[in-house]
Amino acid sequence: MERRLDVGDTLREVFGIYRDQAGVLLPVAFWLFLVVAIVDGLTADTLSLFWVAIVVSTTVSTLYQGMVVGLVSDIQDGRRDASVAELMRSVLPILAPLIGAGLLAGIGIGVGFVLLIVPGLYLLTIWAVIAPVIVIERQSVFEAFGRSRVLVRGNGWPVLGAVLVAYVISLVLNLVLARIGAELADGPLVRIVFSALASTATAPVVALVAAVLYFRLLAIRRAGAPAAGSVLQ
Repeated sequence: MERRLDVGDTLREVFGIYRDQAGVLLPVAFWLFLVVAIVDGLTADTLSLFWVAIVVSTTVSTLYQGMVVGLVSDIQDGRRDASVAELMRSVLPILAPLIGAGLLAGIGIGVGFVLLIVPGLYLLTIWAVIAPVIVIERQSVFEAFGRSRVLVRGNGWPVLGAVLVAYVISLVLNLVLARIGAELADGPLVRIVFSALASTATAPVVALVAAVLYFRLLAIRRAGAPAAGSVLQ
């Protein structure tokens, strides 16, 4: 594999997996995020229960991310051998560190964006593969931050490009489905269903980008990484 990451090839692999594994990715996403949408709907008007929605959303999103990483790992030999249940069970032992790392990264990146955006983009880049590092390498929370930075070093710009494209695609799909849902909504049930559909369509994209980036960066690192220097090279 090339010693530098290619954004186009990375995204083609992401959407190739999305297409080939849609029978797993989409149904699992729908049922998981339907739970989130239901909880959001039930707690939307109750400020004291807002934390319940946050906990459920964080747990479900993290579980799904871990499952997708496991799936991408499983198909590295060209075929998927593990069942959905096996993929889900494989995430449970490391669910807590995944959630912890996700929360810490989210806070750090959020603060970075408040500080004139650039620090947020930098952190978004160097922490792009934290979740796969935890799932595949079983690193601890704080070890995963350092390991992700090492893997990204020398390929920062293409990593940032791939991540930003994934977020833009997810944002556009969410906005389109939200608009359709708003036009059709005549009750809470429709809003809940369209919220779940929006997450179903978009969650695999972001999760797959992180997983594919990890394995591509790992292959580049093993083949002989570029000379150490700025992460954004």
